[in-house]
Amino acid sequence: MARIGNTDLDVYPLCLGGNVFGWTADEEQSRAVLDAYAAAGGNFVDTADGYSSWVPGHSGGESETIIGGWLAERGNRNRMLIATKVGMAPGLEGLSAKTIRTAAELSLKRLRTDRIDLYYAHRDDPKTPLEETLPAFDALVREGKVRHIAASNYTAPRLAEALDVSERNGLASYVALQPHYNLLHRDEYEGELAGLCARRGTACLPYFALAKGFLTGKYRVGRSVESERAKGAEAYLDERGIRVLAALDEIAAAHAVPVAAVGLAWLLAQPTVVAPIASARTPEQLQDLLPVAQLRLSKEEVDRLSAAAA
Repeated sequence: MARIGNTDLDVYPLCLGGNVFGWTADEEQSRAVLDAYAAAGGNFVDTADGYSSWVPGHSGGESETIIGGWLAERGNRNRMLIATKVGMAPGLEGLSAKTIRTAAELSLKRLRTDRIDLYYAHRDDPKTPLEETLPAFDALVREGKVRHIAASNYTAPRLAEALDVSERNGLASYVALQPHYNLLHRDEYEGELAGLCARRGTACLPYFALAKGFLTGKYRVGRSVESERAKGAEAYLDERGIRVLAALDEIAAAHAVPVAAVGLAWLLAQPTVVAPIASARTPEQLQDLLPVAQLRLSKEEVDRLSAAAA
């Protein structure tokens, strides 16, 4: 287990992404993945009130509803840590105090729980002052409806400003950042953001940890993959991507683990990263991810992957 910052949240080193629940995985498939993850010792599930609003006929909250039903049926709420988000659901965009309050109450109902362990601002809302957003989050923490708050998709200046506002006013503070970060997408996080997280003790929980599936190794030259994310993943299949796959293949073979686990292990080896977020549509896909919990790459292996992706 790994600790998120200075909180009391001890999490499995792989956070299970819930974005596919109610989208490419129906309720039965989603429950099977959740069962397999919990059986392996996993305890950290990430979702959002906006998942899966992009699907025709969906309005958002479908993923939370599936997770809530599973928690209730399995009776394991006290063992699981649930993260969800506010700010991007249709009709509940932004981070006004009213939106945060309304969205939190709706998420609690869908998740069938009395508290959210980690509640994210899904993205920054420059139109709403941080002096309004952060007291709204703080009120939920004081009421026990939220244990800790976090930020997703924030720039370094805005995250620093938010941390300063909380500190100055004695408010609950963002304990984690969820950025777009993986072996092939590094510039956005590495540098200013990573330095800020290191200085302030803010945990990094990267999304798109497998580069839309590319780092699973299933996308190869001349191979067709049927997936909702295929177009995005195949964009990485250039000279650099092929170089990265070759390095992943060799390191995976040396450790006798799936390629996906190596891609995730590279993230875990980075300073400030506590648990990468990755999703799976089936228990079989999940099995390729789980070895990361025990996999530790050598410095030479980490450096080799970094160089291949440069």
